[in-house]
Amino acid sequence: MNPISATRVQRLLLRYQYVFVFLAPVAFVTAVVAGAPASGTGTGYWLEYWWLFPAFLLGATIVNTVGISGSALFVPFLIFVFPLFASPLDPPTIVKVGLISEAFGLSSSSLAFIQYGLVDRRLAVALVGGAVPFVVAGALLSFVIPEPLFHGLLGVALLTASYLLFRIDLGHGGASGSDDADPEAAVDGGRPGRPDDPGKLGPAGVETDETGTVTRVDRDGGDYQYTRGGYLRRFANYSVGGTFQGLAGFGVGELGIISMLGTKVPVRIAIGTNHIVVALTAVLASLVHVFGGGLVGGHSLSLASTPWNMVVFTVPATVTGGQIAPYVSNALSTSTIKTFVGGLFAVISIALFLMAAGGV
Repeated sequence: MNPISATRVQRLLLRYQYVFVFLAPVAFVTAVVAGAPASGTGTGYWLEYWWLFPAFLLGATIVNTVGISGSALFVPFLIFVFPLFASPLDPPTIVKVGLISEAFGLSSSSLAFIQYGLVDRRLAVALVGGAVPFVVAGALLSFVIPEPLFHGLLGVALLTASYLLFRIDLGHGGASGSDDADPEAAVDGGRPGRPDDPGKLGPAGVETDETGTVTRVDRDGGDYQYTRGGYLRRFANYSVGGTFQGLAGFGVGELGIISMLGTKVPVRIAIGTNHIVVALTAVLASLVHVFGGGLVGGHSLSLASTPWNMVVFTVPATVTGGQIAPYVSNALSTSTIKTFVGGLFAVISIALFLMAAGGV
């Protein structure tokens, strides 16, 4: 297929991404019900956790609006709320369910950010590559650490995430808009006087000059300028965040946003690019959590031990939340959502510290 045809296919896929996004969970649920090595059968088994759908839908909408990892809410929910209605889950299973759900949800919202031209592919590839070994190490570590230590580390991660959320500005600005912005013109090849990249995955134009300054234009005609410098600083943040991503299911998103904003990447580009990084590392961590237990002599989790009757509801919920998030971000103040989530993280972290100390 020649480059022109490939570009047309990419644009077609992104133009109708809603169709493909919602077909993915349908295919997943169908495959799971039809062929997964589940521990039960029948309607009663598959509908046992139907009530997880609204809970994960709300959580996915919140985290995708703010641009952080879904498991930052899913994992505490499964620790504190889930046992009120069902039997408690062990830490590796909790993280596994959170990661599988997060991987689908963030993949859904990532397509929306790509469609709007808010993803720096070169930056995303470098960040994922640097985080991979730490994600794998953290995921393997989760099989062997004691449960109190797991809760303590989770509390540290949430408390850090709370601090970072209060510290940074996650407003959805950052572009110098255009009064004559024409979304269709951008989708069809860029606007006069603005850069255009024939090989792009989304509708944005992008151009890098000889000094390394990147000029990017989103679908609505907003202009962004930044450089990709600061890789070493971002690597430090993503290494720590990647370890927690594998261990607890979140961390790379929260630290990633901080590192990109700290190196002058515009906030909307940082959030969009960060979605790709978190989605890919969540997929990797999920695979390690499903298959990697035996490699470190820890709990041997197999496909059969996965609570499939839970993920058949959490996956469609997170995918839907990922698509709703852009509309919520326009309707509500991001600072209000950020304050709520940050405060919630602080309260949950205190409860986790008490659990780790044997106080709960």
